[in-house]
Amino acid sequence: MFGLLKQRRLFGDAFWALSGQLASAIALLAGTRILTELVSPDIYGQVALLNGFVALGVTLFSYPFICAGMRLVPECLNKSERAALYAVVAGLTTRATALAIVLLVLGGFLYSYFAQSNSLLFMLAGLLLIVTVRRELGIQLLIGERKQRGASLWQTSDSILRPLLAISLVWWGGQKPEWVLLGYILASLLANTLWSLVLGSKAEKTRRPLIARNFRADVWAYALPLIPMELIFWVNGLGDRYVIGYLMTAVEVGLYAATYMIINEAFNRSAMVLLRIFQPVYFQACAQNQAREGFRILWFWIGSVFALGVVGVSLLLLTKDWVAAFVLAKSYHSAVALMPAIAIGCALHALGTVVSQPLLAKKQTRLLLLGRVCGAITAAISIPLMVKNYGLVGAALANPIYFGVEALVLATLAKPWQAIATDEADQAASRGLKLSASYKT
Repeated sequence: MFGLLKQRRLFGDAFWALSGQLASAIALLAGTRILTELVSPDIYGQVALLNGFVALGVTLFSYPFICAGMRLVPECLNKSERAALYAVVAGLTTRATALAIVLLVLGGFLYSYFAQSNSLLFMLAGLLLIVTVRRELGIQLLIGERKQRGASLWQTSDSILRPLLAISLVWWGGQKPEWVLLGYILASLLANTLWSLVLGSKAEKTRRPLIARNFRADVWAYALPLIPMELIFWVNGLGDRYVIGYLMTAVEVGLYAATYMIINEAFNRSAMVLLRIFQPVYFQACAQNQAREGFRILWFWIGSVFALGVVGVSLLLLTKDWVAAFVLAKSYHSAVALMPAIAIGCALHALGTVVSQPLLAKKQTRLLLLGRVCGAITAAISIPLMVKNYGLVGAALANPIYFGVEALVLATLAKPWQAIATDEADQAASRGLKLSASYKT
């Protein structure tokens, strides 16, 4: 009976994760199609570069603490400990985000002074960073508790509102990057407010616990190695557009960014469905010292990601012209030749993420950092060389090179072919992690 209940919950998680990613993907495709009709590649390129700075602020300053919270949630024995964990994660994330905003706005004013550009864009990027961090904090902690329905609804509403409001403002105000950014800000502000009220997450996270474990040291120990790793992740995922912008123009950035986003989102959202389904279950099995169960889940997950990559790349090779005609405006179709190489790189990146999960389960984030460093060094060498010699096609061809190296190194370090029994699982067992479900809640 217990096994049947676990399977039913897993299928429930899968349903909501898949529904959320599917709805978000449809909203993204429709929004991109309309937005590329309304704005030129030059405007789209400016928005892409500013979004890259926002992504840097999220990944470098905030996401390590959010990841730590998601990993530590399964170890909480009761609501008091969850509330204490949420308070620590929210506090550290808020302070880190404030620092990121100061640096972003200061850098924006300096750049605007020397380059004679619009400093308002960087101020809007700072506001976008705030609402994006709030969204990620809420969604990821819900996923850590395996509350997939709330997380999916939050993400889906944000994904629908962002292009909808951006398109509306561009339609009303004309082709300006300010309107696109403002639309994104208003969309996330609405979605965050709505789901914070509906789910009651704010009240639970800020309530003072009666009996709680001190999580601050645990969060810092887990998050600290992730900070440089997230910087590396950003370089691997978004650094190429800045190299293109430096060596070429914002027009080429717009062509590349629009094409990359479509392909990356297709693979990333598919892999994210599997991540949301299997990662909380895998972490839970490892935390409870169920090595055989964790090993089985991990390899089913790896096989699913591998099959997804093979099928996705094969379909794209056959349908890339149709995909470009369907999701991009005609002025962006010259970038269709970039799609296959980008797809292979995205598939390798998804595979590298899943084979590295034993390192996260064992909290060996320093080894994970080493694998990311190898990928970043490869990217730093290959992207400028390929762009300089082959232009946009070279940027696309660099993707399989550095993501392939990264996946290979991560697999070597993580050794997913070996079952694990984590040290922290023994500690958790001694603390009574396997008490009755009624006591936990």
